[in-house]
Amino acid sequence: MNKPDRTAITPARPADLQRVQTGALVIIAFAVVLFLLVQARFMLISLATAIILFSLTSDVISFIARLRIGPARIPIFVATVAAMILIATALLTLTSILLAQVNTVLVTTLSYAERAPSAVASLFSFMGPGTQEAIFNSLQSVDASSYLRSAAGQAGNITQGTVLVILFVGFLFGERIWFGTKLNNFVGDPVQADRISRIITSIIHRVNYYLLVKTVISAITGAMVYVLAKLFALELATALGVITFVLNFIPNVGSITATALIALVAHVQAGDATMTAVIFVIAGAIQFLNGNIIDPLLMGRALRLSAFGIILSLAFWGAVWGIPGMFLSVPIMVMLLVVCSHVPALRPFAILLSREGLPESEQMLNHHAQKDLMS
Repeated sequence: MNKPDRTAITPARPADLQRVQTGALVIIAFAVVLFLLVQARFMLISLATAIILFSLTSDVISFIARLRIGPARIPIFVATVAAMILIATALLTLTSILLAQVNTVLVTTLSYAERAPSAVASLFSFMGPGTQEAIFNSLQSVDASSYLRSAAGQAGNITQGTVLVILFVGFLFGERIWFGTKLNNFVGDPVQADRISRIITSIIHRVNYYLLVKTVISAITGAMVYVLAKLFALELATALGVITFVLNFIPNVGSITATALIALVAHVQAGDATMTAVIFVIAGAIQFLNGNIIDPLLMGRALRLSAFGIILSLAFWGAVWGIPGMFLSVPIMVMLLVVCSHVPALRPFAILLSREGLPESEQMLNHHAQKDLMS
């Protein structure tokens, strides 16, 4: 009599097949989303920026609408148009300033192109003449003009992006008064719709507070770098101040890049290692004071994000959307933290994203909703 074959493969259970199918679908969905994020990056970056600006100015519209001209209040339509004009004017002004400074940097960089390799190579003289010569030869082989033309082309996209952002903000303002009705009809449950509305309000308050504090700190840092560059008679003082202001919106990496940039400009212009070291130390101290002492002090517990999570978000969105993705990485991470905090299945991710492992609670959600009602 034949014995049963104990080595036969056991048929897979339906539960195991279900898990495999679910895992495969998740991987496919992630790949499709990633592909769409990369392919539609220009439009999605503009849309994300428009949503952030819309959330920032919604309170401004409410404030203007509460103002009175004699016995009458300003109509919401007039308040919306006024806010739209302010946004468009501010964006176009900032874009023109940024493009002017980028143009100044590009023109000055071309004039520095010949002496830059020898100046940078001299920084490594302590490693021996062989290393210095190798670095000099490597830098000389770089075609600076082609990189500058590429940078100029990328800078030209800023104007197109600004116009697209203004259009998106205008359409969002047009839909603003119907958002509550659409949300109620879409969800079909008034209680659940109210909860979603409070989550959105919490995201808006957190992102707005982060951007407000970051703008103030970045402006102070940029002004201090401008004064530092002026004291040492650097040609690109204004450009360095503006670029420092912009780069400080990129967490961690931006401040390091800005500090290295001002030191590099000082060394290429003057060729004095001592002066370069002094400028580098002072600029580093400015960044450390504002970024590691004043910034956390003002942020408090409003932005309780994991430092490691910020680095991962910075790397991911930088890889997907480039430099604009780095600017948007923290607001996107704030949104994910709040959403994951209030979805039970995603709460473990909120614990990983939060600094102390304490995601947003229901009390904090209600607190943000009450503040929105009082405003």
